[in-house]
Amino acid sequence: MIPPFDWFDHRAACKRKQDERAARIASLPKTYSYPLSSAEKTILNEDIEDLVHDVQDGKKKAVDVLRAYGKVAVKAQEKTNSVTEVMLKEAEGWIERGEINTKGPLAGIPVSLKDSIHVGGFDTSVGYSVNVGKPVQSDGAMVRMLKDAGAVPFVKTALPVTLLSFESFNDVWGRCLNPHNPKYSPGGSSGGEGALLAFGGSRIGIGSDVAGSVRAPAHYSGCYSLRCSTGRWPKLGVNTSMPGQEGIASVFSPMTRTLMDLTYFTRSIIQMQPWTYDQSVHPLVWRSKAEHTYRDKKVLNIGIMRTDRVVDPSPACARALDMAASALRDQGHHVFDVSPPNPYEALVIASNLLNADGTRTFRSYFRTGETDDAGAREFGRYMRLPRFVKWVYWAYVKYLKRDEVWAGLLEHWHGKSAGENWQWVSKREVYKARWHEWWNGFGERGEGLDVILTPPNATPAVPHGGMKSAAAACGYTFLFNLLDYSCGILPVTHVDAVKDVLPRSVDVRRMNGVARGAYQHYDALEMAGLPVAVQVVGRRLEEEKVLACMQRLEDALEAKGERYELLKVPEV
Repeated sequence: MIPPFDWFDHRAACKRKQDERAARIASLPKTYSYPLSSAEKTILNEDIEDLVHDVQDGKKKAVDVLRAYGKVAVKAQEKTNSVTEVMLKEAEGWIERGEINTKGPLAGIPVSLKDSIHVGGFDTSVGYSVNVGKPVQSDGAMVRMLKDAGAVPFVKTALPVTLLSFESFNDVWGRCLNPHNPKYSPGGSSGGEGALLAFGGSRIGIGSDVAGSVRAPAHYSGCYSLRCSTGRWPKLGVNTSMPGQEGIASVFSPMTRTLMDLTYFTRSIIQMQPWTYDQSVHPLVWRSKAEHTYRDKKVLNIGIMRTDRVVDPSPACARALDMAASALRDQGHHVFDVSPPNPYEALVIASNLLNADGTRTFRSYFRTGETDDAGAREFGRYMRLPRFVKWVYWAYVKYLKRDEVWAGLLEHWHGKSAGENWQWVSKREVYKARWHEWWNGFGERGEGLDVILTPPNATPAVPHGGMKSAAAACGYTFLFNLLDYSCGILPVTHVDAVKDVLPRSVDVRRMNGVARGAYQHYDALEMAGLPVAVQVVGRRLEEEKVLACMQRLEDALEAKGERYELLKVPEV
């Protein structure tokens, strides 16, 4: 319908989907409303490999595993609004009809999916009302592969309307809440996955990441994730807010409740030869030798990147990094500070490439009155100002406020021609080459540096609406999207109301515009109890190494009695 009359269609579509979700939950078999049985509690606590073997051997039924997680997912939806499409009835049908391979490497394991992934018979709304009432006819390649592996897709999860936010809100599904504190975001754009996994309503999930979208939710919500390099994980059979955007490639990647799950899931998917389902995947087998090498290597060489030189980490995030570094040193590893090529340059390049279309594409799906994401609304509004107005404001920031950081981000903030876009791609490649040479400089073949540890973000989770001012403070994750490096998130601790107070000597008013926007929401007392993670970074296509080093870090923390405590699965 022609604007502004499409406002009526928008409101109707939002009501339709929310009513549909409520009806699907209400119509579930009665067993989903019963308390968890002792057998179901055992399922929820069983190691994933043992659970798979039990299903393969017939000791446990896939439908019983599904129902155990389904019960907790329903409770998670009630508490966090993390679920979009409810597929539990259909999943039982897939199992009954033999559409799930219960002899596969993921036999019987329920898998939650970001709302953007195609499942036959369901909408792939991506939070836009214009996509409501348009169910896809068949499973996408990723879902076909999951079923062939024995996995059971059972729910889809919340995301922000633009997919460009560390929050997860849209008019179609509402606002997703952090399971640790409902006043805070669970992250984005795979925020529903983060909330559901942390709550215990899923064991394994799949999200996507273009600027930190599986890593911010793991950090904000307290779970684990792995940002795979392009070509390592399938991406066919999805919807997006920015089709055709290739300046900073979006990658689909795993998120899990535990590190053991993350490694097992990643290994299992790659052993399924995903390149036979999706032509974009490299025919690169799982390299057990690399995994074992870094599991067994006596002394790891670990660089600590303490700041992205744009927003210094908050006390909570700096403390988590110190805890990780200290635990590794205590195990005899070589841990030292590093100063890589300027991450600020990456933030400028990446932000201009990601929005080279002038934000036209993701805005083209909005209907009249549809609510924009708080952060996307701000940078989109500035993008659309007349060039002269933007030049005046840029000059004011640069020469009067003397904020070189903020001015540098504003300077080229407009839509690009094809020629201009190519120039930014060239800058990206030059920057990537500098990092490659820098990393190689630690040894004859780069063996002098195994991985880097960094904060995942300058602060823990932002309060709802916080991305309005904090949208530009994504450099700790966005950097590695530009480089296309493999990165894992491992939760370390929780915000402490006493230890993590911002020192009085820190004057937020004197910070650059990006840092000021991030620190506007930092309050250790209000944030107490929120998760805090670290990021483990390898180079491109080094997923096996990153996972192995994450295990070494978790083992080191456990040896000090500092292993992260997951939220307990509620007694449903």
